[in-house]
Amino acid sequence: MITLRPMTLGDYDAVIALMQQTPGVSIRDADSREAVGRYLLRNPDLSFVALSGDDFIGCIMSGHDGKRGYLQHLVVLPAYRRQGIASSLVQRCTEALRAHGIEKFHVDVLKTNGPAADYWVAQGWKLRTDIDRYSFIPSGNANA
Repeated sequence: MITLRPMTLGDYDAVIALMQQTPGVSIRDADSREAVGRYLLRNPDLSFVALSGDDFIGCIMSGHDGKRGYLQHLVVLPAYRRQGIASSLVQRCTEALRAHGIEKFHVDVLKTNGPAADYWVAQGWKLRTDIDRYSFIPSGNANA
C-alpha cells in the first residue's frame, strides 16, 4: 500500500538518497540539511513523501513566494513508476498551494532531463518560451 504524507526534516536522508538514485536530478549545496530545514520551516506541509510500507519511494518539494508556487525534486523510484504516484504527489502540492491562495505553479527542469520534461508536458504543463531565467550567485559557488 502506498501512502503519502507531508515531508519532515527527519525524512532528509531518505529523500536525498532518492534524489541520488535518480538520473537527471541535480543535488546542489542548496539541498543541504540546513537549507532544506529552512525551506520546510518556511513552507510547512507543502512538500510530500511517498512510502511503500516503511520504504521511501517518492518525494516532491514545493513552496511559494506569496504569488507563485514552485515545485521541485519530483522523484519516484523506477520500480514504482506508472502507478500514478508522481501525479498524486503533484496533486497534493498544488492542492496545498491553492489552499494558500496560489493559483499558478512553476517547475524548473534541466534541459538535459528529457524524461522529466516529457512527464510535465504529458501532465498538461506548458514549456515557457516567453521568458528566460537569470541567476546570480554572489559567492561564485557554481554548486550553490
